[in-house]
Amino acid sequence: MSFEMVSNSPEATHNLAQKLATKLSAGDLLTLEGDLGAGKTTFTKGLAKGLGITRNVNSPTFTIIKEYQGRIPLYHMDVYRVADSFEELGFEEYFEGDGVTVVEWSHLISDQLPTERLEVNIYHVGNESRKLTFHPIGERYLQICEELFKDESISD
Repeated sequence: MSFEMVSNSPEATHNLAQKLATKLSAGDLLTLEGDLGAGKTTFTKGLAKGLGITRNVNSPTFTIIKEYQGRIPLYHMDVYRVADSFEELGFEEYFEGDGVTVVEWSHLISDQLPTERLEVNIYHVGNESRKLTFHPIGERYLQICEELFKDESISD
């Protein structure tokens, strides 16, 4: 099962992620895939705001992992530059940690990902519009998506 929506602006993408963050708990994992410039970092900034993080969030492209403190910590990973999916970078410590983990370009480390997660794909469908597809893997993530998508204000 998947859930889809079209976001017509970066603000709408940010707001959707902010609402999603209110439903997340420590140990949750989101994976982000999509076109370059599609809004993965914008989405993550919305999550951060929803988690009570006030620090500026930017892509961890060259550092691989950035940590932010809020009501729940956020672990933001960009594994695009990970040369070998078997590199020992301690990902499982984050996946099993006390924060919410977001992994951009997660297909590059698919063999290291926990079985249950929320996969989010973001793709261009116009200059400002983006198609967001949520693939919940596991009962918890299905419940999160059902709650999020029954909220009629998610596309505001």
